[in-house]
Amino acid sequence: MAEITAALVKQLRELTGAGMMECKAALVEANGDPAAAEVVLRKRGIASAHKKASRETKQGLVGTYIHQGGQLGVLVEVNCESDFVARTDVFQELVHDIAMHIAAADPRFVRKEDVTADLLDKERDIARARALAEGKPEKILDKIVEGRLGKFYEEVCLLEQPFVKEATLTIGQLVKTKIAKLGENISIARFVRFKVGDSAAIEQ
Repeated sequence: MAEITAALVKQLRELTGAGMMECKAALVEANGDPAAAEVVLRKRGIASAHKKASRETKQGLVGTYIHQGGQLGVLVEVNCESDFVARTDVFQELVHDIAMHIAAADPRFVRKEDVTADLLDKERDIARARALAEGKPEKILDKIVEGRLGKFYEEVCLLEQPFVKEATLTIGQLVKTKIAKLGENISIARFVRFKVGDSAAIEQ
């Protein structure tokens, strides 16, 4: 029996968008072979999300979440392909979970591509200066900087953040599992997070 390592599970998750437990079970069934495990997931309909990613999403819902006490609230627009899917319990639960996550995790952008060039340059400079101050060798600075930028994306980009209800899954991966389940493309269009006394809240 092949050893099912965390790295193997991560590799399969990135390839298919399936959940951690689904990937682990598929790898066990496939005796640790990622290619065979992907076939297992495809047969179950879990790994089909990436094929739907180019489809237009013009339906959907605007979801809300108001935190207990009324001091914090979120509006988020999540899109799908049809009104039928938008009315399903699975889609509505997803929209609610995303709104709740935004309230808890306070992302600044939906996706990595939305991060402004100025902010990215600033973070890159900070990461490089920090690595130099720590005495890191010049030849590995770029690798260190990119690694720290990955952490930065995880902190500020909604799709890169670990889901607050299941930290082994990013929001992007959560969306992919619902795409596979519902058979339609799903995208997060924008969100706004309001906190009492915080006038800097802006739509993303």
